[in-house]
Amino acid sequence: MPSKHFIDDPARLVSSALHALTLTNPNVAVDAANKIVYRRPADPHHAPRQQRHQVSVLSGGGSGHEPSFAGMVGPGMLAAAVAGTIFASPSAEQVRTGIMARVDAEGGVLVVVMNYTGDVLNFGMAVEKARAAGMAVEMVVVGDDVGVGRAKAGKVGRRGIAGTVLVLKIAGALAAAGRPLDEVARVARLTAANLVSVGASLERVHVPGRAADAAEDELAPGAVEIGMGIHNEPGSGRARMDLPQLVDAMLAQLLDAGDADRAFLDVGSGEVVLLINNLGGVSALEMGGITSEVVSRLGGRYGIRPVRILSGTFMTSLNGLGFSVSLLNVVDTGVGAPGMVELLDAPSEVTGWAAPIRKTTWEALNAATRTGDAGARREVKPSGLRMDPAAATAALTGALERVIAAEPEVTRFDTVVGDGDCGIGLKRGAEGKAAPAILKHLDQKPLTGDAVVDVASIVPVVENAMDGTSGALYAIFLNALVHALRVLSPGDATPQLWAHALEQGCDALSKYTPARPGDRTLVDALYPFVEVLGKTGDVGEAAEAARSAADGTRGMQASLGRTVYVGGSGYEEVPDPGAWGLACLFLGLAGAKANRRGPGGD
Repeated sequence: MPSKHFIDDPARLVSSALHALTLTNPNVAVDAANKIVYRRPADPHHAPRQQRHQVSVLSGGGSGHEPSFAGMVGPGMLAAAVAGTIFASPSAEQVRTGIMARVDAEGGVLVVVMNYTGDVLNFGMAVEKARAAGMAVEMVVVGDDVGVGRAKAGKVGRRGIAGTVLVLKIAGALAAAGRPLDEVARVARLTAANLVSVGASLERVHVPGRAADAAEDELAPGAVEIGMGIHNEPGSGRARMDLPQLVDAMLAQLLDAGDADRAFLDVGSGEVVLLINNLGGVSALEMGGITSEVVSRLGGRYGIRPVRILSGTFMTSLNGLGFSVSLLNVVDTGVGAPGMVELLDAPSEVTGWAAPIRKTTWEALNAATRTGDAGARREVKPSGLRMDPAAATAALTGALERVIAAEPEVTRFDTVVGDGDCGIGLKRGAEGKAAPAILKHLDQKPLTGDAVVDVASIVPVVENAMDGTSGALYAIFLNALVHALRVLSPGDATPQLWAHALEQGCDALSKYTPARPGDRTLVDALYPFVEVLGKTGDVGEAAEAARSAADGTRGMQASLGRTVYVGGSGYEEVPDPGAWGLACLFLGLAGAKANRRGPGGD
């Protein structure tokens, strides 16, 4: 396994690679602190208005997949790309800065992200933050990998791999044509829905700065792994086979309508685009041989002759010794001309796509940049949605104090079925240690009585004080709640009105996590609270419903989260810590008696 690198420091490697893009493409600049490569702002005196205020398409993910995504930034494709460390999602704060301060958002922003939990949650949190600020933002999640079938993927769904670049190219070209955000988002989703990919590799990759993978996990000489992910994730199996046999196996996973586990796309007799992608370690000469084999067997066995054949390095797995095959059904976009093929053919000035940089661009010597954070933090305007600030402060204080009191209990539960940090994380969000949390925030900045202003002021406190998956979930939910409250008419914030807004928060949360009641997560307590509050308008009854549901997770097998991997019989002994902690919050909010049976009680 290759373990030698010219740059073995992963942090320096990523930063220097991002800087290099500004040297090879005059269209782009880099925000080094946030690892954002973005298109330089247009000259307002020379750029057409349509160009200056077109939809901005933003993407990103972990580094190590170059030229995706930073190499796709430029005219005709992405407005910005946000990079994480190697094989790790960028933070929500990085993405938020990208959306709100590094692209032109006047025409709206489309965020395209691959289907990995960290990416979906962090990009999703940033999207909801931007929406809460009043921005027009849409998000499309791409999952094109058929290497892991329906049964194994479960609720998480298909992983995103190289086919994602076709979504980026089509969306970017449509945005460049001046189409509105709803059309660009709809066509991007349509493209993702008509896309399948599968990869294969002769070896796992070595990440700079890390020890090589265990020797026992190496592939045997002559063996190939079909469906290996772009982060060394396992595929569908390993076998010894020559290239024709391998290509046949890969095409079968893409095209076999009888494979119920993987029949995601019916290609039929329509037009098809073929993308053959180098995972980073295959020579250009060998890629030519692979392309010939794929095209030959695709036509000979399936009668498919693609209208476009793209072969090259688009999305890598560092120096992965493998390749992937993607097929895109060319369908009617429903928005008229240009169609999918014309959008793929449209010119773009990016280093990661086969298009040259124009001579006029080099000569323009555009040195404009975007700096500062002025556009990223917007003042929340009063909404006229009224509540009693004294009563709200008392209820919220009681809820937070109950969460703090329940910390030892929640921690004990999480020690049995998780990593023991759930209670501490909730307590950190409530009272804060290293950073001021909600109780301290309420003391320093009392509630105003405007529901939108007050909830919005709490959101950044939660984002800064709470980390991990639960922190991201709470932040997404609260940002969505702000957005839902913002669009309501002025007046008194009744329990039913809060329930309506909370329902929209649940809907937003469901976009970024597959968790539903019965999966043994905090959602088990959240949904019953919202449902009962909407029916009765009684916070106490809603809190009791949440308590009962949290108690009901005892003995429930987890479908998501770390508990899935911990194993054992602990789930039979204790309830889900996240649901239990949230029930504590609701009971405190309702002013439940301390000696009442339930979370946090004596």
